[in-house]
Order: sequence, then C-alpha cells, then structure tokens
Amino acid sequence: METEKLEEIIAPLVEQESAELVDLTLVRGGPRWILRVTLDKEGGITLDDCAYFSDRIGSLLDSTNAVERSYVLEVSSPGLDRIIKKEKDFIRFSGKMVRVELKQNFQGRRKFRGELKGYRDGKVLVACGEETLEFPRPAIDEVRLDLAAEL
Repeated sequence: METEKLEEIIAPLVEQESAELVDLTLVRGGPRWILRVTLDKEGGITLDDCAYFSDRIGSLLDSTNAVERSYVLEVSSPGLDRIIKKEKDFIRFSGKMVRVELKQNFQGRRKFRGELKGYRDGKVLVACGEETLEFPRPAIDEVRLDLAAEL
C-alpha cells in the first residue's frame, strides 16, 4: 500500500528530529489528493513545528518521487482527541477514556466509550462499565482519546 511506503520514508526524518509520526493518510479531497501527516513530540507540536516539518517532508518526498500523483501536504498535531493506532499508544494511553468505533456491529452497536485497558494478543482492551471488551484490531475503524469523559 502506498501509505506504508510513505511512512517508511517519512518516519526516519521525523524521528531524527525527536518527533513521532502518529498518523499518515492519503485521501481524495474533491479533485485533488491530500497527504495528511500527523506528528507529535514531547511538549506538543507548535505551528512553527508544522511549518518546519512541512518543508522538510515536502522536500524529501519531492526528491524521492514517492508520491505518484499531485497532492497537497498537510502537517498537523494530533490534537487533544488524538487518534490511537499503534500498539505502543494503546499501552501508553492505558487508563485514559476512549471512544471506539467499529467497522461492524458488536453487541448490537458500533460505538463504545470506556477506559482503555491496554493491548494484548492483537486486541484492544476497553472497560465499558463492569465489562472489559476485547476488540480485534482489524474490526476497529477508529479509537480516539475521549477528553469529554475526563472532565
């Protein structure tokens, strides 16, 4: 898949700058393609960081011809309701409240809120009330931090 190739190219540059590649998507936005790169670092990503990384990533991608179509590059921070995708982040944010959206119904619904309990054997563990549910990664559409539940 093209995004995996792009991650392999971009991640070393980002890590060299003591930041983390949180997410990368290539989506069609009307008549054009948009490459969205979400970054984070200790203390958070500023607007200046976004501009800096945009220049660096754009130059790198242009020099390697990694994107085979014309695109617009968007670099941003993950925000307070950050998406959680990587195994290490399921562990890192264990104990935080999350919103889980599944690709298909489970127990009659697709959306769940609860406390993230970690990651084990390819499954995301979420305490919903008294019950801890195990969601297989392929069944998950999205997991996000739920700051509203923390207030």
